Amino acid sequence: MTPPEPHAHGGRAHHDRARPPRPHTLAQPTEALLSTSPLPEAAESEHDQPLTLAILRRLVGNDWARLPGSTLVVLSADPEGNGYSPFSTYERARYAPEDDGLRGEVYPLESELANDPDLRRLFPQIPDNAVAALVIYPLG
Repeated sequence: MTPPEPHAHGGRAHHDRARPPRPHTLAQPTEALLSTSPLPEAAESEHDQPLTLAILRRLVGNDWARLPGSTLVVLSADPEGNGYSPFSTYERARYAPEDDGLRGEVYPLESELANDPDLRRLFPQIPDNAVAALVIYPLG
């Protein structure tokens, strides 16, 4: 029996808080994969940038197509890998990034607000910079 491959975090112990290497980043995607809704430039760098649904579709359809269906999808709690949880659920919503572009808030879709007066009272004003988003939630 061969030993398991090291994890993407380089096999480091979980107590090591240095940022793990990320060999599969999505630097400089082709124009066809870029979202038409701009996100703040602060979130983009040479290696890391927000992932659009177009890129996710490409990854699922091409890069990940041969992975077994039983492959677990796991989300990191933060960019440093300080905790992980399986992907659990999702929702369509709107996302408004904060000034740094690295964090933000999620808001209901306009159609949800139109159909639910109580929800409209909870969210009387949606920021002008809110964009359509697929929000992915971890299990824990």
